[in-house]
Amino acid sequence: GNRRPELMVSVVIPTYNRGWIIREAIDSVLNQDFKAFELIVVEDGLTDNTQVILSSYRDRIQIIRQENKGVSAARNKGIASSSGTYIAFLDSDDLWLPGKLETQIEFFRNNPDALICQTEEIWIRNGRRVNPGKRHKKVSGFFFEKSLELCMVSPSAVMMKRDLFNTSGLFDETLPACEDYDMWLRINCRYPIHLIDTPLILKKGGHKDQLSLMHSLDKYRIRSIKKLLEGDLLSEDQRKLATRVMTEKCLVYAEGCKKRGRNDEALEYEKIAEAG
Repeated sequence: GNRRPELMVSVVIPTYNRGWIIREAIDSVLNQDFKAFELIVVEDGLTDNTQVILSSYRDRIQIIRQENKGVSAARNKGIASSSGTYIAFLDSDDLWLPGKLETQIEFFRNNPDALICQTEEIWIRNGRRVNPGKRHKKVSGFFFEKSLELCMVSPSAVMMKRDLFNTSGLFDETLPACEDYDMWLRINCRYPIHLIDTPLILKKGGHKDQLSLMHSLDKYRIRSIKKLLEGDLLSEDQRKLATRVMTEKCLVYAEGCKKRGRNDEALEYEKIAEAG
């Protein structure tokens, strides 16, 4: 038809047993005013009613199935099957607000050198709006140091040029969590991640940085930083920052292990800290 292929956006929704919530996510994409997109839903091994719901959309969405391999593999499979110049992600428990695609496409039209941008977001917990608090305040451009501490980019808020995956690589399928943290670090050590200051997504899940989860998440953050230090993406200054943050995280993680009686693991992380 009349689609302008050079502007096409591929939207990738990875989903795993989210039948009860997926319809809202899909509809929030299909209801966008900007229509030059394809929507790819990757089913990451399913046991619930998601298939029935998805089949009701007929040819408005593409469905890809895979054995349960996790969110990174699902996103990567979506990227590999997509054909847009731009890629956008949506997690199945988040929603896009009207104008999301239009606003980001407009941003790329006005900033032809930009490779990736994200929008502001609204957090909803138990049906009520909550404020993210200072440490989660999103920033624009280069914020590598802040990105080492915690994840500063939401997948559901991102749109990026497809070519960026050629230089920065795909999502790391060996990480069971913090795969997005890992991706944005690899990008942000070289390229600015621009922020559009309008909230255009609703984030609904329990937030990833809740304290109960913090302990185990740092394990994957450490793994991610270690991998970065073993590669050649970082400048000297970035290496210093990354080493410092990794050492801090290792010591905090080792403390947590001791509290839980996992002394061998504590020792292992103290060694990594010393080596840093």
